[in-house]
Amino acid sequence: MALVMHVGKPNKNALKVLIAAEYVGVEVKCPENFEMGVSNKTSEFLKMNPLGKVPVLETPDGVIFESNAIARYVARLKTDTCSLFGSSPIEYGQIEQWIDFASLEIDLNLLAWLRLRFGLDNYVAAVEEASIAALKRALSALNIYLASHNFLVGDDVTLADIIMICNLYSGFRFMMTKTFTSEFPHVERYFWTMVNQPNFSKIIGDLKQTEVVPPIPSKTNPYAKPKDEPKLVENEDETPKPKAKNRLDLLPPSKMNLDDMEHYAWTKVDLSDEIQKERVNQMIEDHEPFEGKALLDAKCFK
Repeated sequence: MALVMHVGKPNKNALKVLIAAEYVGVEVKCPENFEMGVSNKTSEFLKMNPLGKVPVLETPDGVIFESNAIARYVARLKTDTCSLFGSSPIEYGQIEQWIDFASLEIDLNLLAWLRLRFGLDNYVAAVEEASIAALKRALSALNIYLASHNFLVGDDVTLADIIMICNLYSGFRFMMTKTFTSEFPHVERYFWTMVNQPNFSKIIGDLKQTEVVPPIPSKTNPYAKPKDEPKLVENEDETPKPKAKNRLDLLPPSKMNLDDMEHYAWTKVDLSDEIQKERVNQMIEDHEPFEGKALLDAKCFK
C-alpha cells in the first residue's frame, strides 16, 4: 500500500510532509477528489481522525494525523538516503527544539494574526497587537541566530528547516510585506534561499511575497452562518409588556415600620445597664421576632 495523504489544496501543513518525502525519496499520493467540508466529514474519514482535520496519512501499518507527526514519520522511512534528524543525539535534540519553536513561537502567533485579518476570528485590535508583537519577538530571536548560521542545525537541511520554512510560508504569502520582513534580513535570506532549493521549489512552486496586509474585516463575519431573521407578525399588539418583577418583591413584607424608627433617639447602648439592654431587646422583638436567644445575648455581642 502506497502512502496516501488526505488533504485539500496543499497548505503549509501538507507542504512539510511532501517536501520531507522529496528529500528521503518516498512517494506520497494525495487524492485529487478530496473536498474540504465534504470529504473530511464522511464516516470513513472521521474513523481516521475524529476531529475531521487534515492532513491525515494512511500507511500500510495504520493512520497518522497531525502534520508534524506525519512529517517525522516520513522523514524516518529512509534514513540511509538522507538523514533529516541530524547525525548525533545533540543534533536530534536541537532539531526537535527548532520544530517546537517554529510551531509555538512562529506558527501560533502568525496564525492568530492571519485569522483576525481573514475574518475567521472576531477582530480585536489588542489581540492583533499582541500577536504581532509576539511574532516579531520570535523573528528577532531567529534573525540573531541566523546571522551566523545557514541552517538551523548542522550544515545541511533537516526536518527543522522544512517545518520552519513551511510555517513562515503563510506569513510571506499572505501577511508579512517586504516592509515588515526587512527588519529581519537574515530571516529573509534564509527563507528565500531555502524555498529556491530544488526539493522545496518542486513542491511550493513560484512564490511571491505579499505586497499588502489584508484589510481589517467588517464586523460581519463572512464565514459565520447567517442568523435566522425574526419573523414579522402583522397587527402585533404594540402595548408594552409589563416589566418583570424584582426578585426582592417576592419576599414577604417586613413587620417593621421604618417610618416609626424616627421616633427613637439613637444613643449608644450601655450593655452593663440591664434596663437599657432589656429595652433594646424588647424593641427588636416587638418589630421583628428573633428566633432563639435575645439578640444582645448572641455570641457576636460577647
